[in-house]
Amino acid sequence: MTLNAVVENAVMLLALCWLLAFTTSEWYRSAKLSAKLLAGLWFGSACILGMMSTSFGESGIMLDARTVVLSMAGLFGGPVVAGTAGVLAAGYRLWLGGIGVVPGLANILLPIVLGLAYRCLHRQGLIRIGFWQLLGFGAMLHLGVLGVIISLLPDHLRFIAAKEAAPPMLLALPLATAALGLLLNDLLKRDLVERALRLSEARLRAITHAIPDLLLVIDEDGCYLDIICADRNMLYADPSLLLGRHLRDVMPEAEERRFLDFIRQTLNSDTPQLIEYGMQTLGGPRIFEGRALPLEQPQGQKRAVVWLSRDITDRVNTELERRIAAIAFESQQGMLITDGQNRILRVNRAFSRISGFSAEEAVGQTTALLASGKHGPEFYRTMWASIEATGVWEGEIWNRRKSGEIFPEWLTISAVRNTTGDISHYVAAFTDITDRKAAEERIHNLAFYDPLTGLPNRRLLLDRLQQAMAAGCRSGQLGALMFIDLDNFKNINDLHGHQTGDQVLRIAAERLQGEIRASDTVARLGGDEFVVMLENLGDAPELAAAQAEHIGVKLLGSLGKTYRLNDLGLYSSASIGVVLFGTDGSSSDELMKRADMSMYEAKVAGKNALRFFDPRMQQAVQERLRLEDEIRQGLRNGEFVLHYQAQLEQSQGIIGAEALVRWQHPQRGLLTPGAFIGQAEHAGLIQALDQRVLEQACAQLALWAQQPAFAGLTLSVNLSAHLLYEDNFVGNVLDLLERSGANPARLKLELTETLLLDNMSEAIARMTQLKRHGIRFSIDDFGTGYSSMSYLQQLPLDQLKIDQTFVRGLPEDTSSLTIVRATCALAAGLNLEVIAEGVENEAQRTMLLANGCHRFQGYLFGNPQAAASFEEMVMVSRAEQSTLSP
Repeated sequence: MTLNAVVENAVMLLALCWLLAFTTSEWYRSAKLSAKLLAGLWFGSACILGMMSTSFGESGIMLDARTVVLSMAGLFGGPVVAGTAGVLAAGYRLWLGGIGVVPGLANILLPIVLGLAYRCLHRQGLIRIGFWQLLGFGAMLHLGVLGVIISLLPDHLRFIAAKEAAPPMLLALPLATAALGLLLNDLLKRDLVERALRLSEARLRAITHAIPDLLLVIDEDGCYLDIICADRNMLYADPSLLLGRHLRDVMPEAEERRFLDFIRQTLNSDTPQLIEYGMQTLGGPRIFEGRALPLEQPQGQKRAVVWLSRDITDRVNTELERRIAAIAFESQQGMLITDGQNRILRVNRAFSRISGFSAEEAVGQTTALLASGKHGPEFYRTMWASIEATGVWEGEIWNRRKSGEIFPEWLTISAVRNTTGDISHYVAAFTDITDRKAAEERIHNLAFYDPLTGLPNRRLLLDRLQQAMAAGCRSGQLGALMFIDLDNFKNINDLHGHQTGDQVLRIAAERLQGEIRASDTVARLGGDEFVVMLENLGDAPELAAAQAEHIGVKLLGSLGKTYRLNDLGLYSSASIGVVLFGTDGSSSDELMKRADMSMYEAKVAGKNALRFFDPRMQQAVQERLRLEDEIRQGLRNGEFVLHYQAQLEQSQGIIGAEALVRWQHPQRGLLTPGAFIGQAEHAGLIQALDQRVLEQACAQLALWAQQPAFAGLTLSVNLSAHLLYEDNFVGNVLDLLERSGANPARLKLELTETLLLDNMSEAIARMTQLKRHGIRFSIDDFGTGYSSMSYLQQLPLDQLKIDQTFVRGLPEDTSSLTIVRATCALAAGLNLEVIAEGVENEAQRTMLLANGCHRFQGYLFGNPQAAASFEEMVMVSRAEQSTLSP
């Protein structure tokens, strides 16, 4: 094969490959397999055409430019393109057959491998694609191909093959390789540049059309050359009607001159120029901001500008609204703006005037700066929940000024939400309503309170009475209504003047308020008439009447005291009428009438008296009052005496007694405590009665001390809480012992558990003082009260007394037996004596003995007796005991 034939073959293949690159470059940059397969088919077809247009040489080898094509397919197309082309070329070469099949296949494989290697090195930046690089690559490629061919042929054909193949392969084909590589590289680069230009143009076009502003190209004479606008409502007319027209065609002459001057100013400047103008558009009157730059034009054409107009109507309106809002912000109302975390961002002058905080002091702080502490957490939770749900809250709130003064304000809080719906700011406006509240208070006081005494008037009283009646009907609790009229008050007005009378009324109002509970109501109806309303007196009529009667007596006593006005001493008693309410459906007016009628009954009875509307209640009150007077009389006359109930020890017999008070009534005979103790406590006479019992007990101990037969007896005396907690109790007991000459060691004071719990520390202190002088202490009715183990450790006790409720159930009641056993074991563990009261039969005594109790008191051993009878019983008991002794 001649060199010319190889060159012709190479030129033909180069043309085919150039045609491939010129017609499509999709295979070069596309990731699609179909494009790469198509390119491989094209390159392979070129190789086949090349092999078809050549002939076998003397050595049987086909010399063509397939190596050039396949290497460039590997370099520019990659494995898929080169592999597809190689498969086609190899297939055709196998079909042709001949002695050069194996070298021919090597002549296909080696260019592909070296082309792919070149591609890899190029992508790694190790080698460029240039003429000399491609020429060197072609020389190396074909030198290698030549060597492979020669080495694969039989020995007798190698020289012939080298002679035939060397000139074209080493001279023509490297140049063809460089030429095809440069051709493909140039075409593909040009394609990339064109595509980049098209992409840039498309991007620029897309950006231009995406701009919401109006883009115009206008020459120096005011002619519209180009119009780009996404929103036609920004134009004066349809763009197709504006192109080629002039400014004078669409706007007044004065506006045209202004625009032309602006265009000339832009053309004479290197920096963007700005102009603001208003225009009637298809969307209505709008305000625009124009920005213009000179635009380069082809030579021979008029100069022009690129004009970008932005619709700033909303911005201008917003700015106007902002200025209006700024003026409104500085109103007479205090206003503040916070962020979403309640941090103050801005305040107005009214805020500083009302709160006392300057803008510098408030900005940056949270709204807690104003918190008064008057509202609880629930108030604020409700307020913020309303703001979160509705976006606004309005109401009355108390805040704090800088001076610390708490003041009321009417507050409105509005939430500002951003585009995502989240709260970004809060706007608060408030008005100081101190004066309004004061005026409301004055009006309220005038409407519902007596101006002289400050007490509720008739209107407020009736309102509260109706509420109390309704509450009583629901709960079953009784209440009481008291009508109070000052006796002989008219004389004070007549003798000393109304001013003095007013002073007496004010003092009377203060005394009434001082004697009732905070939940009760004192009202003034007018003149010298007052009303007291008591609530929650219990559900038992007798108990409610007793409480009302007790309070009424206190009120009579307080109002009956002398009224001291400077040097003037005045006296005025009172008459009180009482009616209970809550059990029937009587109206408030009916209750007022009944209480008024009861008050007049008290007047008729001689004044300074209390009367109930219910005759039965009145009778019960009269009986209690009579009993109270009789108790007082009995204390003065010494009618209260002591009886003694024996206390025994199993081996020693009678060791002492418990002093029990009895009333030797002149008409009713001997009365037990149940007939008078309750009324004595109610009337506040229990202290005097306890003191009388203690005096008689000490006197009896002193008498027994003078008689050897009774000198060893002890005497137990019950104490009430009223006496124990009197300020001078300890001193009085010690003085009484000293005066009477009684032995303190023989006196035993019995205390109840509930009494001790009233003031444990004070009880311990007083008991300890008396203990130092030898007085002994016993816990009465142990187990029926609180029964705390801790107080047994703290109190200086000597004895526990098992209550008769536990003894009564013995021996059958297992629960009582368990408590008795536990009490005895507890007493033994604490080294205390234990005594059982209420022992009435031998079975009880036996059971007590069996469980460790050796001291007894009860009817089994004797009833409470007078001193002489008790002493006789002691003597008889000791005589019997000495007889039984061996």
